[in-house]
Amino acid sequence: MTLLPDEMACETLRRGVVIPAHPLALTAERRLDERRQRALGRYYLAAGAGGLAVAVHTTQFAIREPGVGLLRPVLEIAMDVAREASERRPVMVAGVIGRTDQAIAEAELARDLGYHAALLQLGSLPHATDAELVAHCRRVAEVIPLFGFYLQRAVGGRHLGYAFWREFAQIEGVVAIKVAPFDRYATLDVVRAVSDSGRGAQIALYTGNDDSIILDLVTPFQVGAASGTTEDAAEPLRVVGGLLGHWACWTSRAVEHLEWIHRVVREGRGVPDQLIALAAKVTDANSAFFDVSNRFAGSVAGIHEVLRRQGLLAGRWCLNPGEDLSPGQAAEIDRVYAAYPELNDDAFVAAHLEEWLA
Repeated sequence: MTLLPDEMACETLRRGVVIPAHPLALTAERRLDERRQRALGRYYLAAGAGGLAVAVHTTQFAIREPGVGLLRPVLEIAMDVAREASERRPVMVAGVIGRTDQAIAEAELARDLGYHAALLQLGSLPHATDAELVAHCRRVAEVIPLFGFYLQRAVGGRHLGYAFWREFAQIEGVVAIKVAPFDRYATLDVVRAVSDSGRGAQIALYTGNDDSIILDLVTPFQVGAASGTTEDAAEPLRVVGGLLGHWACWTSRAVEHLEWIHRVVREGRGVPDQLIALAAKVTDANSAFFDVSNRFAGSVAGIHEVLRRQGLLAGRWCLNPGEDLSPGQAAEIDRVYAAYPELNDDAFVAAHLEEWLA
């Protein structure tokens, strides 16, 4: 039987919030820096994030390796921080990967720790048929509600077409989908599938398309409903929030941007030129953080570098000693800092850093 989701968490997801993909704070010896790990979570919640996504790509999948053993500790620390902000009830999302046995074990751990949903990555099943993938998802949904995930292929994702998403959307425990194929055609496959499923009012759509964050959020997806119903066709579907590694830094600005977009959508007066201009600025900043020139090789280290400059991290160390900024990436981060000073939240971080590190 599918585990029914927490209704308050679902309401938050459907309203649309900023959910940063939580990085991993390490010491120079590449051991968990618990103090700074907590500080990161406190920063995100103080910035206005509506939830945290932990044990995801930005946290580094290698936390699960036997010689590392950090999956439980990082999940526990994030939940401790969330409980500090109990009056806000942030939505807590745990990354879940692997074949069915591993995915179920990780889902059970997340559920037992109090997480609301699992961001289910399917890259570990590269040759599974749609039917096999849906069966896998149904098994995990028996343990914890699902946050679907269309991950781009460049960082370990696989093709997931309309037919898969149409069946996936029928799983009762699906509460949201992160759309992150970095591909407009594939993005439309997901939106159309959710619309045609008749569950557009129950499933919250979140952007993970780092190349089009703002555009995803301002687009009314009037895709119709092939199912023969008109419920979802009457109003366009909207991407209501984001679950993003990009939002793991400069987070208070991201919250301001999302609130601005929500106001524009409510007022229905059309998208102002300033928002379209913002879309290009955010994408350009992302190109530096995520190391687009080098096929995303420095994407995690790029986020770490920004957080290091702000003082939230002591360094940009990753679990893999060979993972660092690409040649020229630091200069690109310098460039976007200089080009778009209005996008950073360095002053906000500086004003609160000591209390977050306490």
